[in-house]
Amino acid sequence: MKTITLNIPDSIDIENRELVMHLASNLYEKGKLSLGQASELAGLTKRSFAELLSRYNVSIFNYPSSDLSNDVKNA
Repeated sequence: MKTITLNIPDSIDIENRELVMHLASNLYEKGKLSLGQASELAGLTKRSFAELLSRYNVSIFNYPSSDLSNDVKNA
């Protein structure tokens, strides 16, 4: 696993845990991480991570609409 050091201005009032959750949820939403990988990055169980996704406007169902349209056509 990579380690990254970020310098964040003191004027930004955000806790480390919230920042990590933003990153994990964003990478999950973009399909860069699986649910398990994202929850591990956030330091949470899969269930806890999944329950928190809505706070970050991320759907647990990470399924592209284009795939859904193709599935409907092929049904």
